[in-house]
Amino acid sequence: MFDSQLHRKLSLTVAVLGFFTLTGCSNQPGIVAANAAGVSGATQPLQLITLPKGTTITATVGQTLASHKNHWGDSFVASIARPVKIDGKIVLPRGTEVTGRVLEVKNHELKVALSSVVVHGIYCDLATNSRRPSDKDQPNHKGEKNSTRKQKKDDSTLSARTRLTFKLSKPTTIPAKA
Repeated sequence: MFDSQLHRKLSLTVAVLGFFTLTGCSNQPGIVAANAAGVSGATQPLQLITLPKGTTITATVGQTLASHKNHWGDSFVASIARPVKIDGKIVLPRGTEVTGRVLEVKNHELKVALSSVVVHGIYCDLATNSRRPSDKDQPNHKGEKNSTRKQKKDDSTLSARTRLTFKLSKPTTIPAKA
């Protein structure tokens, strides 16, 4: 009896993984089911939407990154600062959590890119251009004079709450409410 239950569970798992592989790798829009509002057994259809290459994603970095403490490959968390829309429909709402990676660390330079987003409980890879922090990106702190900020030429620190705008370097398929 245990062998037949195990076999059935394994078969179901393989079938579900195969389905997600086919729909996730397809360029054709499709419908997938997701758990709706945490209600067990209730499903809400999701449509796969492709964000085209060049789609702009503005995100606010969640923590300070610095060339003297971070390394290549370190991850960081950010949140969507401006909703991403496709055909007038919001597909990545403001506040959606995204993950980024440190791509380059030099003495006075730090480069980062976005690498993934979780949408409706589904992990989606992102491929964006890399960004280097600049003075205009840094959040404005109370009492700090603009002339002081303009004198800085050091791109080695990316402060928490910094807003960066990235562009997708290749299309990405994400689930969206149908």
